[in-house]
Amino acid sequence: MSNQLDSLRQFTTVVADTGDFETMRKYRPTDATTNPTLILKAVQQPGNRPLLEKVIADNRNSPSSELADQLLVAFGREILGIIPGRVSTEVDARLSFDAQASIERARQIIALYQRAGVERERVLIKLASTWEGIQAAKVLQAEGIRCNMTLLFSLPQAVACAQAKAQLISPFVGRIYDWHKKAAGANWDEAANAGAADPGVQSVKRIYDYYKAYDVPTEIMGASFRNIGQIRALAGCDLLTISPDLLNELASSTEPLERKLNPEDARKNAPVWMASNEVAFRTELNQDAMATEKLAEGIRVFVADAQKLDALIAEARR
Repeated sequence: MSNQLDSLRQFTTVVADTGDFETMRKYRPTDATTNPTLILKAVQQPGNRPLLEKVIADNRNSPSSELADQLLVAFGREILGIIPGRVSTEVDARLSFDAQASIERARQIIALYQRAGVERERVLIKLASTWEGIQAAKVLQAEGIRCNMTLLFSLPQAVACAQAKAQLISPFVGRIYDWHKKAAGANWDEAANAGAADPGVQSVKRIYDYYKAYDVPTEIMGASFRNIGQIRALAGCDLLTISPDLLNELASSTEPLERKLNPEDARKNAPVWMASNEVAFRTELNQDAMATEKLAEGIRVFVADAQKLDALIAEARR
């Protein structure tokens, strides 16, 4: 009997949200995503210590920023040896408000992959969905460097990413859910905000409807899930990136799984067309307290983990 993970694969590309190699071998995702938090966790596992030591030994005289990128690429190469599709590698979150520095760092990451024999088509460069990050993506996409726009919490961000011709966006379902749950406090009703009523699910569906109604080619990858109810409610989304625990829950369930999102229904529910420029982007983002707060918080968390990774590398170099 088919399990829910296999059923999901029929209409959604399954992506592993982890830096753990064994999880990827077990659940056979098509693509994989990483971020500073996941890589920091993975590099501290004893089995991955040789990977860190080899990167340091091979790049003894490299500056710390390049060493960090070498480490991310080393993990990416290992992942690409397991999965058939693409791996996402993130530009340092400390560059989230510097478009030119983000462009240069992305080019450096792609060059490292290419020197290692990895085609650029198998790599997605992750950038924060700030105005600067989106403008960096516009330049990179024109150069044939494909981008995955992360820390995305609102339709205005998604529209700007579409206009930049980004390859893929990653709206964060779970973090949107977290914000609304915290804001409601004692008034939060879990049952009333589950499934299709989940605020994170509704945000992704709004973006999906917009993209499909207006034939936007940018891929949508739901991310940051808190429970499999959120995943089930977004079955049919282009891609979903899923943590090991939730991959296991899906693989353990044989209950029927129905497609919830499809382009035909999206065209019937088409949101109003939105024009995007810097003023409109900043204004609309500022009007959305949830998106503004979660974007800022997400960057702070990734910056903190990037700093921890730098410290770990520095200690290993001694």
